[in-house]
Amino acid sequence: MKFAVSRRDDATIDVTPMIDVVFQLVLFFMVSTTFATAPGFEVDLPHASSQTVVQEEGDVQIWMTLDGAVYVNDVAVDARTLQETLLQRAESNPNTLVVIKADTGVAHGRVVGVMDRARAVGLTRLAIATEIDRSEDGRASGIMDQ
Repeated sequence: MKFAVSRRDDATIDVTPMIDVVFQLVLFFMVSTTFATAPGFEVDLPHASSQTVVQEEGDVQIWMTLDGAVYVNDVAVDARTLQETLLQRAESNPNTLVVIKADTGVAHGRVVGVMDRARAVGLTRLAIATEIDRSEDGRASGIMDQ
């Protein structure tokens, strides 16, 4: 007696719909996510048309807002903490670039005061950040060197 051999088809799972759903979820999250490109405080930088200074990773960025707040690398500081932070940076690397990003309405004396604090601890590389402004010859600028 000969038994009939039954051929079973191999079970396959179609993953195409699952991949479609995953791509749609990725697309949804990419579109609905907002990316912060600047810190949480508003600073209206002055405009200039001079050469750009290349920023390095170890630079100190000091933000000065119109309401009198001062931030060092996105952290709010008072005068004493600013002095201590600058002193620590000067001790670790005296060639650290200090980039001052002051609002256009900030008094000139306050900006000079921060620059004097940096010089007093030994940081002599100072720069004032400006908005990029296209001049008549088409060159763009970003930071004006002191």
